[in-house]
Amino acid sequence: MATGTLNSQTPGLVPHPVKGTALNSNYIQFTDNGGADFSDFAKQYLPELYEAEVERYGNRTLGGFLRMVGAEMPMSSDQVIWSEQNRLHVGYENCAIDVAGTYGNDTIDITLDAADAGNMAIKVGNTIVVQGAAAEVVCRVERINEVSTTVYEIEAAPYAYADLVASPLGDGDAVTVFVFGSEYGKGSEPTISTITPQFQQYNNKPMILRDQFTVNGSDAAQIGWVEVATEDGTSGYLWYLKAESETRLRFEDYLEMSCVEAVKFDAGSTKIGAAITGSEGLFAAIKDRGNIMEGFASAGQGPGALADFDAILKQLDKEGAVEENMLFVNRQLALDIDDMLAEVGAASLGGTGFGLFDNDSDMALNLGFSGFRRGSYDFYKTDWKYLNDASTRGIIDLTTITPGTQAQVQGVLIPAGTSTVYDQIMGQNIRRPFLHVRYRASETEDRRMKSWITGSVGGAYTSNLDAMEVHFLSERCLCTQGANNFVLFTS
Repeated sequence: MATGTLNSQTPGLVPHPVKGTALNSNYIQFTDNGGADFSDFAKQYLPELYEAEVERYGNRTLGGFLRMVGAEMPMSSDQVIWSEQNRLHVGYENCAIDVAGTYGNDTIDITLDAADAGNMAIKVGNTIVVQGAAAEVVCRVERINEVSTTVYEIEAAPYAYADLVASPLGDGDAVTVFVFGSEYGKGSEPTISTITPQFQQYNNKPMILRDQFTVNGSDAAQIGWVEVATEDGTSGYLWYLKAESETRLRFEDYLEMSCVEAVKFDAGSTKIGAAITGSEGLFAAIKDRGNIMEGFASAGQGPGALADFDAILKQLDKEGAVEENMLFVNRQLALDIDDMLAEVGAASLGGTGFGLFDNDSDMALNLGFSGFRRGSYDFYKTDWKYLNDASTRGIIDLTTITPGTQAQVQGVLIPAGTSTVYDQIMGQNIRRPFLHVRYRASETEDRRMKSWITGSVGGAYTSNLDAMEVHFLSERCLCTQGANNFVLFTS
């Protein structure tokens, strides 16, 4: 059959008998557009357009840490105050034997902290243990001389030696002293002073956090759709409000990050306005009242880290001894802890138990384990994304830092459960999570997380501004109670 010619009103179109063959002769192409030559560009070769965003950073939000370990509760005041118990028994560290003191060879100088000025808790008649580097001696307190409100001299008469200098302890030795009881003679009528318990009072103030998103009326009228799957669990098509969605997610992260990083305003700062008070965040509270482990497993070997971990347990024994604790760590510290346990052989567990895994070491020493038991403590470990994210705490490459030259946060140990504290406002003891957030609220105003729209675009009719403004506000602070039970891991 002869090949015919198709006459068409569209010049340049020549049908092809094979379906799906893309040629310049059977697809419409640009030949001339205002003088610009597009003769070599066929429409069928237009790039494929992906409507959906590529989530190259995965879930970008960092929140959720405080929801895992604490709670949020309203408050009506602009300050939260709580009191924590002091220790029950009496002991002093800043002590020294001083033969030139008031009581000669039996004199012990005790220096009090400024907070305890004028409150010497040791009494005449107390029996004490005097501990030095070389030995310890049991003594009875015979007399006490107040040199100043922070310096006291006690006459500590040894039971087994003529005086302290005759014991293994010597003049100038640094010693610690603790009371274990008392002893009085028959028919004695001593004058015994009363030890009045002292409340350790703490407070924190909420911060006002604000953010805003603005889109003008012209941009709001230019429709451009993008298919997204947002970090808050929603998915679908978003128009210009995609930026509003990200502003909201970022602000919600700031609510948590501020509770972690904030510090209180110091009077030495001269650049911050008087209305700015700051707040005590988690890291600041632990640095001030908690424990810091520097250079955990700095030798880079798993078994060596077990000694570091045991040092933490010994410190926990001295504090509240909370049985269950949570470890929120960055990637490096997570691997160090994994290596620490993975290197412990089945024949030499060294007291390490794995009760959380039915005591099965094979199960527990899986490199992805989430919990383990050491001594009488249970530990639950998880990665803290905030410490790994390249736009927050993970922005610094810890492998380039020389240990001891720059302290970077690698993780935090947080006790699980609740603490009992005295609430000054309620006037009674209450139980609260060790970590919890307080936000300002009343019957008419809730400042936990506020958002509102102003302007004249997007359904708002509050002003003559040709734009839509989305406002975000919160007023909150973090209460870190029993910070002596927390441990901050630094490089």
